[in-house]
Amino acid sequence: MTKSNTYKLVVADDHKMFLDGLLSIISHESDYEIVYTASNGLDLKKYIDINTTDQIDLAILDINMPKMDGVALNHYIKENHPTIKTLIVSMLSEPQKIYELTQAAVNGYIPKNAKKEELLKAIETILKGSNYFSNSIKEAYTKSIFEQKQHNEINLSKREKEILQLIAKEYTTQEIADQLFLSKYTIEGYRTSLISKLNVKNVVGLAKHAIKLGLVD
Repeated sequence: MTKSNTYKLVVADDHKMFLDGLLSIISHESDYEIVYTASNGLDLKKYIDINTTDQIDLAILDINMPKMDGVALNHYIKENHPTIKTLIVSMLSEPQKIYELTQAAVNGYIPKNAKKEELLKAIETILKGSNYFSNSIKEAYTKSIFEQKQHNEINLSKREKEILQLIAKEYTTQEIADQLFLSKYTIEGYRTSLISKLNVKNVVGLAKHAIKLGLVD
């Protein structure tokens, strides 16, 4: 393959040793050329936005980075530069992160301790139009689907749904108590319980969950 037909890669990772190692590996591969490296997600975002004629083929991203992490950057790339493929290379394998990335159409994910051969296989597979996930990431992804399913299957009582619906409609605690003929303190207890049960931080989170459940328009 001639130099003009090489695949163009960009990389965002804040670990210099990893960047140096990746540059060394790619330098021996005539089919690939790393045209830009960044130590944070925001710099890579700016580069991609500015250099729209570069026809970048693949972005290799870490997850934990300053200014803009890999999850947010992957989502941005897929929304604004959909022709660019994305590969996550990270030591993190948190099920929730993997779930978020797969929902945002990431093309691949391998751990940073993957062997050189697997890294090159992942790059080749993605550039040929398929996705690539290492076995350890597949296992974590399966776990993430299970956890998400559990989260979606949380059972609420009729009373809990009534209170959740009224919270979403911006009723005050006293107004909910009056509506349901309960004490203000009972409603506060339900609200605290719902926040814990639905794993949200505040009433805004409760309102969002009510919308998901179809309790409000």
